[in-house]
Amino acid sequence: EVRLVESGGGSVQPGESLTLSCVSSQYTGTWARMAWFRRAAGKDREEVASIDRSGRTRYADSVKGRFTASRGSTTLYLAMRDLEPEDTAIYSCAADLRQGPGDYANWGQGIQVTVSS
Repeated sequence: EVRLVESGGGSVQPGESLTLSCVSSQYTGTWARMAWFRRAAGKDREEVASIDRSGRTRYADSVKGRFTASRGSTTLYLAMRDLEPEDTAIYSCAADLRQGPGDYANWGQGIQVTVSS
């Protein structure tokens, strides 16, 4: 059974940092691609960061320079700094054995990140 489990969310103040983790039931190198998505209230889902099997990363313009995706043997990370209220959302990790484009086949349950003063 494929499982992706996020942790590390919570409430922080603007300007603070937070690191999300996503533990995979399979080695991260198994996946052709992994990604972090977020969905803010009343908004569409947004892909904020992705990483492929070679380790190449891509970021949404809204988080470039502030968010960093990386991976260990079984964990995908999202290091977030200089957080803004606009970063408030439910963050989910995703993984797929297939290269893109196309939606991801495997998803975590999501975790809340709230940025508020």
